[in-house]
Amino acid sequence: MDEQLLANKVAIVTGASRGIGRAIALDLARNGASVVVNYNSSPDPAGELVAEIQAAGGQAVAIQADVSDFAAAQALIKATLDAYGQIDILVNNAGTTRDMLLMMMKEDDWDTVIDTNLKSVYNCCKAAVRPMLRRKKGGRIINITSIVGLVGQGGQTNYAASKAGIIGFSKSLAKEVGPRQITVNAVAPGFFPTALTAVLSDEMVQKALAYIPLGRLGELDEVAHLVTFLASDRAAYITGEVIRIDGGMAM
Repeated sequence: MDEQLLANKVAIVTGASRGIGRAIALDLARNGASVVVNYNSSPDPAGELVAEIQAAGGQAVAIQADVSDFAAAQALIKATLDAYGQIDILVNNAGTTRDMLLMMMKEDDWDTVIDTNLKSVYNCCKAAVRPMLRRKKGGRIINITSIVGLVGQGGQTNYAASKAGIIGFSKSLAKEVGPRQITVNAVAPGFFPTALTAVLSDEMVQKALAYIPLGRLGELDEVAHLVTFLASDRAAYITGEVIRIDGGMAM
């Protein structure tokens, strides 16, 4: 393990059992962090990820919690403190989609996306900020948003609203906790090969590629490397930012 960047740090990654969250958890662990792999309904992939981190010499534990639920998010933070005694890094990655044109969108489709994507960020940050403040050693909060939160997308009013909300939330929280050396930043990925994009047809993917100056989908490790940088001391003077990683798609 390369412990140069995140030695003696403890990180929580929500929605970490697959996709971008999994890549983030792996990269944080490679750089020396002890990682809490949060999952909601995928215990086997979460356990496999923990085993992979441990096999490489890292420290990790899987903790189940539906972070859209306030009490469950609080329990996740408590379990992390019980396991490691501190929280240095919180990566809010849990997310879902329920795509539909607004005229046909059910209220439940709206509520589920807002709760999973946005309310979970409130839940976890509210629970984690206090122990970060109490420890008096700063902290890093990285919220995974989307370029859809910046430019919108037809059929995704719920998703776009949740991701735009994360941006405003991140900027506001950054102003609140900045004096205590806790940074809050948002990372806005474009198109990456995840479960959320796997449902798209080849035609839709090709149309998306036509709008990406770099002409390709992103690689999950590219998001992970950015998050690791923001979680490190090298990014100590960066806060309140929205960093796009989209191949120039939303340029």
